[in-house]
Amino acid sequence: MLILLAFIIVFHITSAALLFISTIDNAWWVGDNFSTDVWRMCATNTSTCMAITDQFREYQSIQAVQATMILSTIFCCVAFLVFILQLFRLKQGERFVLTSIIQLLSCLCVMIAASIYTDRHEELHKSHEYSIEVSEGRYGYSFVLAWIAFAFTLISGVMYLILRKRK
Repeated sequence: MLILLAFIIVFHITSAALLFISTIDNAWWVGDNFSTDVWRMCATNTSTCMAITDQFREYQSIQAVQATMILSTIFCCVAFLVFILQLFRLKQGERFVLTSIIQLLSCLCVMIAASIYTDRHEELHKSHEYSIEVSEGRYGYSFVLAWIAFAFTLISGVMYLILRKRK
C-alpha cells in the first residue's frame, strides 16, 4: 500500500509540474527564428520579446487559454493538498472523491485550454500585429506537455476515484 501511495503522489506531482511548465514556458508555437506562447512572442535571433495584449485580434481566445491553464494548475495543486488532508482525515474504506473531483476539474480545464489553442491557432498566428511572421511554425513542446498533462490529470483523477483508504 505504501508503494501505491508513493506512486500516486509522484504521479500527481508530475502532473502539476507538467501543468506549470506548459503554462509558463514560451514554446506553444515555435519556428526557426521565434517562439510564442499564450503570454508573449519572442524572436530568437534578436532576443526580444513582445507581450500579447489586447491589440491582437484573437486576444479573447488567448485570454481563455491563459485563464483555463491557470485554473488547471491551481486545481491540480488544490487537489494534492486535499488528498494529503483526506489521507489523514478519511475513515478506513472511504474513497478520495473530493480529490478526484478537483483533479478531474483540472483535467477539464487543461483540455479546454489546449482545445481552444488547437482550434484557433491559425487565426492566432496569422495576426498582423506580430513583429515577425509566425504563421510558418509548428506546435512546440509546451503545447505537447499540456496534452500530456491532460492525460496525466485524467488518469490520476480516475485513480483517486477508485482508490480507497486502507491501513
